[in-house]
Amino acid sequence: MSDTPEFSRPADIRGITAEPVELVADEAERAALAKRFGLVAINRLEAQLSLEAAGDEIGASGTMKADIVQSCAVSGDDLPAEIREDIAFRFVPLASLEANEEDEEIELDEDDLDEIGYSGTQFDLGEAVAQSLALAIDPYAEGPGADAVRREQGLIEEGEGSGPLADALRGLKGE
Repeated sequence: MSDTPEFSRPADIRGITAEPVELVADEAERAALAKRFGLVAINRLEAQLSLEAAGDEIGASGTMKADIVQSCAVSGDDLPAEIREDIAFRFVPLASLEANEEDEEIELDEDDLDEIGYSGTQFDLGEAVAQSLALAIDPYAEGPGADAVRREQGLIEEGEGSGPLADALRGLKGE
């Protein structure tokens, strides 16, 4: 078994330029990532990132675009989804991450970047994008047939819907 991630795009801190970096996963990489993430398919995965070095820390920010097919969480039907995300993370030397990993609890703000450790002079942009994709996938995505399956399985009564709007309406009716 190889330790190389399915979508590996190594970069070197000594080669950072002002030019944006374009990453595009090929068919085999997308198939391997789909298997890893439990998806039916990944039809497209690409990202455009700008890199900025500040000493031995490298900031990466840009956009990720993916077209995926996942299974509906209720019916199991194929459910296509488009993912368009702004992403940002920072690569830091592994030694500095390990030095900060004491037994104290830290609280991150919404604006804090994900920190990814690297050793030597290389870091993997592709794996960082793959991890960003994994975080963007809705694990409870439901397709249009979800309520029909719920009714069929006796989970909801006929005429009863689900979701925030249905819950709000039931609340207004005093149910």
